[in-house]
Amino acid sequence: MRPEGPGAGNRRRVRAWAELLRLPAVFTVPGDALAGAAATAGRPDRRTLLAIGSSLCLYEAGMALNDWADRAEDAMERPQRPLPSGRVHPIAAFTAACGLTGAGLALAARAGRPALAVAVPLAATVWAYDLALKHTPAGPAAMAAARALDLLLGAAATSGHTRAALPSAALLGTHALAVTTVSRQETQGGSSLAPLAALTTTALLSGLLTRRPARPSAGARGTAARGLPDARADGAGSEAAHRRPDGHGPVGQGPVGPRDAALAPAQRHRHDSGPTGRTPADALGRVLAAAYGVTAARPYLHATLNPSPPLTQRAVGGGIRATIPLQAALTARSGAGLTALLVAGLAPLGRRFARTVSVT
Repeated sequence: MRPEGPGAGNRRRVRAWAELLRLPAVFTVPGDALAGAAATAGRPDRRTLLAIGSSLCLYEAGMALNDWADRAEDAMERPQRPLPSGRVHPIAAFTAACGLTGAGLALAARAGRPALAVAVPLAATVWAYDLALKHTPAGPAAMAAARALDLLLGAAATSGHTRAALPSAALLGTHALAVTTVSRQETQGGSSLAPLAALTTTALLSGLLTRRPARPSAGARGTAARGLPDARADGAGSEAAHRRPDGHGPVGQGPVGPRDAALAPAQRHRHDSGPTGRTPADALGRVLAAAYGVTAARPYLHATLNPSPPLTQRAVGGGIRATIPLQAALTARSGAGLTALLVAGLAPLGRRFARTVSVT
């Protein structure tokens, strides 16, 4: 046998941590924050990047904590995993989970109070899932809540509010619910019911993704961000009554700040839908919705026909990979076509790393 080179031990450690942290799955995280920002009609900025960093830290904290909590179970069912195989020490995994959680909350705090207000329950949900809820009936719902909160984190960091992002968060959370339900039987196989339900859910979500959400006007967004009531709530006839005497805008709207001025051109472009009422982002959204459906549906169908452990694991992997086109479709659905393309571009990177490191 050839002797190992001086860097062989380091390479083994790097690979062990890449397996522990599910490196390919990391590429499914940035799209949450970007989809949340798009849902609130906000352009990604420094605070959005901080939200992405926070999401990445909290996601990886959950991965490390997951294997730490499951180390005894994995020793019997998946002894090749980093902890039961001895390639990563349990104390190191738990320490990493704590450190990554703290880093995620610190980054959210830098993004502002609204972001931190979402990041705290997100971190609590991650820890509750891994330590207490995973093997209970509440497990899939907890995972769905974590994904939904992750999208809302991007919305809160970018715009300071989350209400407009709730529909997108609900769709993303529903997808996570389906994937997590299937994953509960990936090591032992089981009934066809879970993958069949996930297949049906994917079909429903694919249809909903083609519907354009109601997007607030720039003025409504400005008042909502300041915590003021929307003047349109008084009825169509009240708009003229609430205008300033000079006719330049509603009374009480206040001066337009730099952030509102920067958002206004983007909104004019998003609402320039032409005579058909459709924008290029709408067409892109339909393509991405189809890509989402194809990515998730095929492995779900195979697992429905034969719910064996290998096919069930492939179904889980397919569901995880489908998260990226889903995020991209949600982003395009909100009118941010360029950002949707950026999110969709993460899928090839995830597939490349998945060739060497398992995504589940």
